[in-house]
Amino acid sequence: MIIDTFPGLEKGDLIGVAAPCARFDQSRLLQGIDSLNQMGFQVRIPEKIYEKKRYMAGDDLCRAAVINHLAADPDVKAIICARGGFGAMRMLAHLDWDLIRNHPKLFVGFSDATALLTAVMQQTGLSVVHGPNLVSLAAPDAPTLETFFAAVTGTLTGVTADDGVCLKPGRAEGVLAGGNLATLAHLLGTPFTPDFTGTILFLEDVGEPAYKIDRMLSQMKMAGVFTHVSGVVTGSFTQCDQQEYLHEIFDDIFAEYNIPVLMGLASGHGGTNMSLAMGRRVFLDADARLLQWQDQK
Repeated sequence: MIIDTFPGLEKGDLIGVAAPCARFDQSRLLQGIDSLNQMGFQVRIPEKIYEKKRYMAGDDLCRAAVINHLAADPDVKAIICARGGFGAMRMLAHLDWDLIRNHPKLFVGFSDATALLTAVMQQTGLSVVHGPNLVSLAAPDAPTLETFFAAVTGTLTGVTADDGVCLKPGRAEGVLAGGNLATLAHLLGTPFTPDFTGTILFLEDVGEPAYKIDRMLSQMKMAGVFTHVSGVVTGSFTQCDQQEYLHEIFDDIFAEYNIPVLMGLASGHGGTNMSLAMGRRVFLDADARLLQWQDQK
């Protein structure tokens, strides 16, 4: 996986809002926009993000068209997802990948937007930010806000899992990739199946009981996804039943691989969602519970 380093945003830059996933709460969207404005960014809201189809923010062509339009706009420097939920994988085939590749933007989001972020990295070679969707910026805590600003401006140097657990000791280097476990598992067997060769793989999820997490990890392992991974770091597994089994599950899955595994980074669906600059080279020190970027701005 060869990733171009995005130079980062500057205050005054214009961020476009896309809604590739589920419908969103408009009041929280406006609060998120206010957070971006307070950071010094301008925001553009395409009217079509308010479309509705079932639980999604419009049909597949509509949601993809918004992204294609924002990608073609030379004034837009980044595209942030309104929220997660479900829908991003449905519209991947309708995106103009040549357009996105030739007009680089910084894509930002998490949860179901993992499908979009992973596809952007693999189809275009662009780096992305795994961080709060716009509605998640409605009431962020300090670490969420601080790492978001650092990640989008290209100044993020490192994060630590202060309450994390070193499951398998060691150090490793690689391009940071990954995101929501369920979304990544559902991409297997599609034209957008992720390739995590040589990566530091990040995984997180919400609302999944332990046996489903076990099943998804087992599926990915059987599909060979983990064979050439250089290291693993996990984020939060919020509202997941039988969390006491998670360390044992991850230990079982990765026991045969000689790679470091760090669990418990405050990134994902928890109260704190630290942003991660993905598609960039990182150094993982599981013993020190440290993830450090090697090519910051």
